[in-house]
This record gives sequence, C-alpha cells and structure tokens, in this order.
Amino acid sequence: MTQMPRRRLGRTGFEVSEVGFGGWAIGGTWGAVDEGNALAAIRAALDEGVTFFDTADVYGDGLSERRLAAVLGEWPRAGVVVATKAGRRLDPHVSDGYNRVNLERFVDRSLENLGVEAIDLLQLHCPPPDAYYRQEVFEAVDELVTAGKVLHYGVSVEKVEEALKAIEYPGVETIQIIFNMFRHRPAALLFREAAVRDVGLIVRVPLASGLLSGKMSTATRFASDDHRTFNRDGSAFDVGETFAGVDYADGLAAVEELRPLVPDGATMAQFAIRWILMSEAVSTVIPGAKTAEQAIANAHSALLPELDPATMAAVADIYRRLIAPSVHHRW
Repeated sequence: MTQMPRRRLGRTGFEVSEVGFGGWAIGGTWGAVDEGNALAAIRAALDEGVTFFDTADVYGDGLSERRLAAVLGEWPRAGVVVATKAGRRLDPHVSDGYNRVNLERFVDRSLENLGVEAIDLLQLHCPPPDAYYRQEVFEAVDELVTAGKVLHYGVSVEKVEEALKAIEYPGVETIQIIFNMFRHRPAALLFREAAVRDVGLIVRVPLASGLLSGKMSTATRFASDDHRTFNRDGSAFDVGETFAGVDYADGLAAVEELRPLVPDGATMAQFAIRWILMSEAVSTVIPGAKTAEQAIANAHSALLPELDPATMAAVADIYRRLIAPSVHHRW
C-alpha cells in the first residue's frame, strides 16, 4: 500500500487519507458502470493508500455499499474508515421521517450491505432544512450511537447555513459539503467554525461533476440515466449537486481560464483536488472513480507540491469574475 498523507477527521479519532473515495459513481446516476471496473477502482484506491471511503444507502439502492463490502471483505480493515449516509430513502423526504424508527431501519440495512457490526461514520443525507432545527432528529442518532450500531456521525449538507446549524449539536463530528474551484463560500465562516469545534470536513463534488476535469466540451453528451442529463434544472435533487450548480457553458469558459494554471506534470483534475487540499480545515476530499486509472490519478493529487500564492490568487479571481455572481449566494 502506498503511504498517502493523512489528516485528522475532527474529533472522531480517525486519521484518514487526504484523498478519499466517493462511492456515488460506482452505484448509479452517473451512467453505466461495469462491475469489474467498479471493483478494480476500489482496489486501486486501496493500493494507493486511500483509507476513507464514502457511500450512501441510495447509491444504486445499496449497490455502492455492497461493492465496497465485496472488496473490503478481502482487505485488511485496519485503518480503513467507511462512511455511509441515511435519510434519502424517505418518500416523501420530509423532516418528520428523520426519527429513530426510520433511521434505525436504514442503518440496519446498511450494516447488512456493508457486512459490518457498526458503521464507522453515519451521515444524515442532506436533510430538509427544517430538520436542522429539530433536536429530536439528532437525539435519534445519538441513540443509535449508544446502541452500538453507529460509532460516529455527521451531516451531509447542501448549504453553509445548514452546516453551521448542524455543528451546534454536540454529537455532530463531521460535515460533508461541496467545496471546489467553483464553490468557495464554505472556506470563510464555516471552515473557521468547524476548526473551533474540531469538526471534520469532508469535501464532495471536488471536480464539479467532471467540469473541472478539463475533459468536457459543448459536444459532450451524457447518458439519460446520468444526473448531468436529468438534474441540470434540479428536478431530481438539489441542482447544486450537478456541476456544483454552475451553468454548463459558464463552467466551460472558466475551465479555459484555469487551464494555463495547471502545474507541469499534473492533470486539470489533479490540480482541482490539490487546490482543495490547500485548505488546512479540510480533512479529506472524496472524488469519485469508475475505473482503476481514475482512482490512481485521484490519489496522486495528494502528492503534488503546494500551489503558490500567485496561482491561488488567479483561481480566486476567475471565481469572482465568472462563477460567484450566480453561485456564491445560493449555497
């Protein structure tokens, strides 16, 4: 196993790889993913020193969890942390559903899918906004910790305001949020407050659904079952999850201005991930991977040299001019 730099995941006691593995793409809504490729991607990530794996019970209706379990069952689990999420199985997805009975039912299903006796890190999966103001929601998860089914818990959020409210609850040890070159707002107040409370920060959508890979163009087409086709207007879930909420054409234009800033020997995607890791408040970043090659390239982002101040300033300028007016105030 390659030794990747690690960071503390808040006060959980876990030390996790700077680059983790996002399990959404190996479950569904990113087009078809071959079973062999999905398993190979997980194995490659492990070989590269990835120790943090993030999934959810709704990714492929549990398929992502089961694929992780299939590989991790043949791998020494010492030091490997698996996080999953619960709540989005609710239909309708309303805060009343975030109760002990439902959450325990979801957790029991994830325990079976993952083949474990306790979940390392459970995250409430982007709950409705009013759920953050209901103490009983968080008390329900506290009870699952007391019962031994969950070791630690946090919340995956859409908005900075939701994260700030969530970390007021003493049991919340992590926040998962979108933060990337097209989404800068979390780096202000949230990152400071998380540091004060020793809350771990997990960064998702680091490549803005692939826009920041630098491989897309106006000619790029996505499958009908890919959220980059069916959720551009937010009709299936929060539009901020697709291209980080950035208009596709605007994103392509910004990428062209970012391209000259990519360090020698790095890809645009690796540059984007390394930019995120420049923030010390970040515990881990979780790019997705459908193939072993993608998983290896993602992991190698952590080995790039630090970005210089001029590069960081140039990225900030591009964001201010091309992205912030339509995105910054929304999430």
